[in-house]
Amino acid sequence: MRIPNHIGIIPDGNRRWAVKNGMTKEKGYNMGLKPGLELFKLCEKEGINEITYYGFTTDNTKRPKFQRVAFTQACIDAVKMLSKENASLFIVGNTESPMFPRELIPYTIKRQTFGNGKTKINFLVNYGWQWDLNDCFASNEKDKNMMDLIRSREISRIDLIIRWGGRRRLSGFLPLQSVYSDLYIIDEYWPEFTPKHFYNALEWYDKQDITLGG
Repeated sequence: MRIPNHIGIIPDGNRRWAVKNGMTKEKGYNMGLKPGLELFKLCEKEGINEITYYGFTTDNTKRPKFQRVAFTQACIDAVKMLSKENASLFIVGNTESPMFPRELIPYTIKRQTFGNGKTKINFLVNYGWQWDLNDCFASNEKDKNMMDLIRSREISRIDLIIRWGGRRRLSGFLPLQSVYSDLYIIDEYWPEFTPKHFYNALEWYDKQDITLGG
């Protein structure tokens, strides 16, 4: 089986899962922590070198404050959990905004290595595609590689994006790195994650014709 070098994770459906299970919407975010760790361990086992998790976007911060507090705390807790694994952690997001959690600032300055640091993990926190590409829009350096101008330039091209929750869209997820990504949709909500979701996605990816436009 051909294994992707880099997978992107869009863990959608937390709020819908909470409502489905008789909870208030903000209760769903914390239920995404265990699936995130389980998925990391599966990627580590299968030799996937890089993972990018979609934490929250600048648009998400328009939600009610109690939801915003909940998903921000879930991101902080996720980073704490992953810092106990063999991973190198890097966070990309608008740190100038008051919506960015101060606890995560050190991860935006330099990739932090834990254990043997074998698996690269990128986390998008308070991320916006316009913010990411802003310097590209403003630059007059026509001959410069666009990848050198984006704020997420340390994140490599993504081979496979897996989205939970049934939505057929990228929602602004790393527009340059995902330009040739294969997109696999899972209808179940993120808190309903099972290893089968992951392995079905890998089997599907193995059957795709990867040409990168060639």
